[in-house]
Amino acid sequence: MMRRFAALALMGLLASCGSRTELKPLPGMNPVPKAAEAEAPQTPAQLMKPTTQARPDRKADLILQSEERKDDPFDLPPGPNNGKQGK
Repeated sequence: MMRRFAALALMGLLASCGSRTELKPLPGMNPVPKAAEAEAPQTPAQLMKPTTQARPDRKADLILQSEERKDDPFDLPPGPNNGKQGK
């Protein structure tokens, strides 16, 4: 049983080992199309860089200092049926 587990672990390690070379298009493949408003097509490095929307800066947080919350009239405890209608 232990040999099977060791062999399975070794195969998993070998399968995860791979080349980290730059990807290149195969012959006959079209290059990445240019975006409608872009002046030039993006390079692969530019395409791999996450956008601000995908990874916002810490400066994007609008709360600059802690503030006391205002009273919320809709923050009510559940009613007798826990908000369910009917019986």
